[in-house]
Amino acid sequence: MSKRAFLISDSCLNALAELIAVVARLRDPEGGCPWDLEQTHASLVPYVLEEAHEVADAIRHGDDRHLAEELGDLLLQVVLHAQIAAEEQRFDLESITRGINAKLIRRHPHVFADGEAADSAAVKASWEAIKAEEQAEKARQCGADSSSTTPSASPLSDRLASKVRGQPALAGAMTISKKAAAAGFEWDSMAGVWEKVHEELDELKEAVASGDKAHAQEELGDVLFTLVNVARWCGIDPEAGLAGTNRRFLDRFSRVEAALGGDLQGSSIRELEGLWQQAKAQIRAEGAGAAETQSSGS
Repeated sequence: MSKRAFLISDSCLNALAELIAVVARLRDPEGGCPWDLEQTHASLVPYVLEEAHEVADAIRHGDDRHLAEELGDLLLQVVLHAQIAAEEQRFDLESITRGINAKLIRRHPHVFADGEAADSAAVKASWEAIKAEEQAEKARQCGADSSSTTPSASPLSDRLASKVRGQPALAGAMTISKKAAAAGFEWDSMAGVWEKVHEELDELKEAVASGDKAHAQEELGDVLFTLVNVARWCGIDPEAGLAGTNRRFLDRFSRVEAALGGDLQGSSIRELEGLWQQAKAQIRAEGAGAAETQSSGS
């Protein structure tokens, strides 16, 4: 028996059934939870996004206990959305599960049929090809009129618009950047990317100086999108980079607050900057000490 058989054990299925029952009880009009009963698909959107981000954060920290907890919170969102839809007889958890099962089998012919895939790159190429066929079939089934059966003049941008619609802006920018580059819309060298960064920064400065907030927001978006291209060229993750900066900022800021007894009001920017630099130095020294201790211990 496969070592992964535990994933479909009776105890696992029983636990899932219990979660479904608990959520149904929370949504019971007679004696259920008032907050849960008020929820809709739309009202739960912020919670779905929040839980997904907390899962990602737990993964970055390598904390299994935290990850298991956050995955449970994310699973709750799936079950809750299924319960809401089932109450209106639109779809339910069974249809969701059967749908993803069928999709996984359909898109892995090298596992479930006679397809072949030598490596992960071949798997990705096959996945995208099958997905494109599925989307074309859906378009035909939607009863498109004769004019819409003409192939789109912008098939890649059409697919990308659909793909990034539900993604956070930073992740969507990376998706668009990768696909556009793969299609040939790419700089010749990293020098061209840096040139574009400086060009966009200058345009942002001009827009800010003009006082036109709408224009400045557009230019800020251009700067961020170009920086995502820098990340792609360097093979780094902009989301992980920004998340790391957030953590480092909060670590340093907490030390500045502690040095001032929790009250920053009345302190000059010179004093705050001095405390900030002290905090950076303390964190750097602590990190070096920890690394030295670990090295001597090994």
